[in-house]
Amino acid sequence: MQSDSTKHTSSGNFVQTQRLNRPVFFIAAGLILIFSFFTMLFNQQAAVLLDLGLDWVSSHFGWYYFVAASIYIIFVIVLACSRYGDIKLGPKHSQPEFSVLSWSAMLFAAGIGIDLMFFSVFEPITQFMHPPVGDAQSLEAARQAIVWTIFHYGITGWSMYALVGIALGYFAYRYNLPLSIRSALYPIFGDRVNGWIGHLVDIAAVLGTIFGIATTCGIGVVQLNYGLTVLFGLPEGMGWQIILVGVAVTISVVSATTGVDKGLKLLSELNVFFAIGLVLFILCLGDSQFLLNALVLNTGDYMSQFPAMTLNSFAYAQDPAIQQWVKDWTLFFWAWWISWSPFVGLFLARISRGRTIRQFVFGVLFIPFMFTLTWVSVMGNSALYEALQGHLSFAQEILLKPEHGFYQLLAQYPWFGFTAVVAFITGLLFYVTSADSGAMVLGNFTYQLSDVNQDAPNWIRIFWALTIALLTIAMLMTDGISTLQKATVIMGLPFSLVMFLVMFGIFKAFRLEDYRSQSATANAAPVVGNVDILNWKRRLSRMMHYPGTASMRRMLDEVAKPAVEAVATELRHKGNQVSLQLVPLEDNEQLYHIDLTIDLNHEQNFVYQIWPRRYIAPSFSMRAKVGKEFYYRLETFLQEGSQGNDLGGYNKEQVINDILDKYERHLTFVHLQLSNAKPRSEEH
Repeated sequence: MQSDSTKHTSSGNFVQTQRLNRPVFFIAAGLILIFSFFTMLFNQQAAVLLDLGLDWVSSHFGWYYFVAASIYIIFVIVLACSRYGDIKLGPKHSQPEFSVLSWSAMLFAAGIGIDLMFFSVFEPITQFMHPPVGDAQSLEAARQAIVWTIFHYGITGWSMYALVGIALGYFAYRYNLPLSIRSALYPIFGDRVNGWIGHLVDIAAVLGTIFGIATTCGIGVVQLNYGLTVLFGLPEGMGWQIILVGVAVTISVVSATTGVDKGLKLLSELNVFFAIGLVLFILCLGDSQFLLNALVLNTGDYMSQFPAMTLNSFAYAQDPAIQQWVKDWTLFFWAWWISWSPFVGLFLARISRGRTIRQFVFGVLFIPFMFTLTWVSVMGNSALYEALQGHLSFAQEILLKPEHGFYQLLAQYPWFGFTAVVAFITGLLFYVTSADSGAMVLGNFTYQLSDVNQDAPNWIRIFWALTIALLTIAMLMTDGISTLQKATVIMGLPFSLVMFLVMFGIFKAFRLEDYRSQSATANAAPVVGNVDILNWKRRLSRMMHYPGTASMRRMLDEVAKPAVEAVATELRHKGNQVSLQLVPLEDNEQLYHIDLTIDLNHEQNFVYQIWPRRYIAPSFSMRAKVGKEFYYRLETFLQEGSQGNDLGGYNKEQVINDILDKYERHLTFVHLQLSNAKPRSEEH
């Protein structure tokens, strides 16, 4: 058995069969296909409907987006700083799969994308030329332009990723529930999440995710199209944009059918070095002193202004231009982050198994943001430097053609032919990996998987890759990036409501952790005859014994198995539904683990497992002295993970007593849970 991959029976009655989730798949796919074809065939009508939808959402829920974003960040920070911050994303015994350095590098990579290349130049120039408040093209406008850009790419958005990542990691890796959003709602709705409540939640997640991915892909396509113009003189237009979308789909299909994910992953990791190289290039060849001073100033401005900016809804501004600014920028970015949160949250959860919630939250909030802040400050201030020097034609071109911005910035420096190639390759790989990874995540959300570490089959991944491409093309045909932004604000709304349910589900689940801790300290029934106390000589012998495979097999066959069978038989006689399984170990087929599950109907099942776990023999042991490297401990596992004990040297009665002790504590946990969840009946 691997030390951090113990599989436990899931809470309640979650269906763990591996098959297509038909309601979620067909409804979500049907809605997206209808929207895509309607948008392609009726461009003008679709544009009008999107404008009406955006106006309705902005006028009725604009305030809500500001409040929701604030609550998300407060929730995850308070959670990390509370006693719940010590809870692991995985069983108690699990250890991080990646070192701190590797984990940090992957978080760092998660903060890079083609949209960052796009907006790090476009937004500062836009806020400088047309600020929401104050005089345009002033030094103060330049200063605030960077702060607004950092704010829109700051820790507020990363808190949304952290929230979903906590939910997916905790419920999937601690309780082996499906790796879908509905799992976070189990503490609220119980088994009903297997029905339409769960289906609606997953449909909202799929719709939000695909529109967020399509927005990124659309931005990437128009920017890559201009890259082709710069490098090869090819024209800008829908023709080449459709070809670029086709390239992404082709690579996604090849990746899905031939297993080239590792190669794609390697290229993605190279993108990190390309991105760092571009930052250092601009920093070194530009006005380094100005850029470094600006980076320090921007950091201080962001930290000091963050609370006020978070809730600044511009309520007193009656100017329609300012209200339009709110729709185009802050509302768009919050909806976009929300749409991406299931996608990135899944990635963050997968690389963070075994880490505590405190480590996870502060790592996610600050490691990627440090790079984002540096990138935005260096690239944005370099673009503003050109505008402040009187190069207003540079700024005007970026306002008219935002996709030109990054390349136009590089054109102000030497070796543009080389840096343009690097920028194009970097953008292309970011675009392809976004589409490919997005198809994989959407496949997992619409397919019921028996193992949280598995991915959906290739055909569904290919389907979603094609659907992402179709949706991207449809919205580009309507009104380009503007349509993508409008659709994102509208489609982000349903999932933002789901995120509040996720928060409540997390809180309720952590309250169960409290009840479990209380039940573990509750007094168990008195033991008759001191059957749980080993004779001191036996105890000393047990402490010095480091059993190998043969001894461990005898312990399983002669003590552990008969003890568990005796308890199971007696429970069945008393009318309980009991499951008992003997499962061979993957790394040693001579040994097996024992799984006892007591079905408690609608309450959380009692799971008791006995696992032989292999360890390196200490150098002072007789086993190591005779050249045998490993020994085994016979450890018990409950639903929440390893109990850290060793049944080696116990007799049958003592093992039975351990089972009953753990079962009684679980019943106390159920009692505490029910007594806190339901009102007590009136005394007579």
